Amino acid sequence: MTSTRSATIFAFALLAPALIYISIIVAYPLFDTVVLSFTNAQLRPTYDWVGWANYQRIFGAGNFTEIIIRTLVWTFFSVSIKMIIGMCGAVLLNAAIPGQTVFRILTMPPWIVPMAIGIYMWAWMYNGNFGMISGLLQNFGITNGPVAWLAYGHTAFWATIVTDVWIGVPMVTIYFLAAMQSIPKDLHEAAWTDGAGRFYRFRRITLPLMLPAIITMSLLSLIATFNSFDIIYILTNGGPSGQTTTMIIDTYKTAMGSRKYGEGAARAVVICIFVSIFCLVYFRAVRRLGQGEAK
Repeated sequence: MTSTRSATIFAFALLAPALIYISIIVAYPLFDTVVLSFTNAQLRPTYDWVGWANYQRIFGAGNFTEIIIRTLVWTFFSVSIKMIIGMCGAVLLNAAIPGQTVFRILTMPPWIVPMAIGIYMWAWMYNGNFGMISGLLQNFGITNGPVAWLAYGHTAFWATIVTDVWIGVPMVTIYFLAAMQSIPKDLHEAAWTDGAGRFYRFRRITLPLMLPAIITMSLLSLIATFNSFDIIYILTNGGPSGQTTTMIIDTYKTAMGSRKYGEGAARAVVICIFVSIFCLVYFRAVRRLGQGEAK
């Protein structure tokens, strides 16, 4: 009993720094945000408890459901395109071609360049008067005049997705490349000896063995994209007419723009719930995948 008790105390002593860190950095701010979401906190130093009034106001507003749907659509297309391009890029970078190292290095600039600089670069290219994209379309005769990509809701929405994909693809590509290179070459050589083609080997060997990496990167990319703030805020500030306003932009405008900290905290709690749902789906998928491998 003494030995077991000592081992337990020693284990808690080792875990104490991590527990203290999580409590201070994660648990307390989260708890404080939840408490704040039930108040009418604003710029004034005092506030009152209002119960579920903030949540009723949020879901009672007609545009919040639209914002949720827009956020999910924006996240879905952005993550899907990043996964597809990242997988294609990993396959190409894994191929035995001359200058392979150079191509791998050239993949990194969108990820290495400071995000704000890269986003401003895209904002200049989207400009209708002197932007490169509009200029090329006019030179090739595709459009008759300048196209202000960020001035219209439907084009601004897709412009922000393209920018997010450009920033996120390098990380996905390198991650998939590392997972691809961890696959034993003997499996591919044996399949090639048996007459299996490249596509068959990719579908039957590469993809199944990369599935854990694909699921993990999908979740990480999904969380980062769902909470993406810089891209939309710098390019459009949620406009035009709110057509690129996502949940994180709406939360910022409510809390920091309108100084409605209680209602902003309630919106942040809703975002936390969505992200928690994504994580639960991820853990269930990983658990089922592990059970399938065990069988």
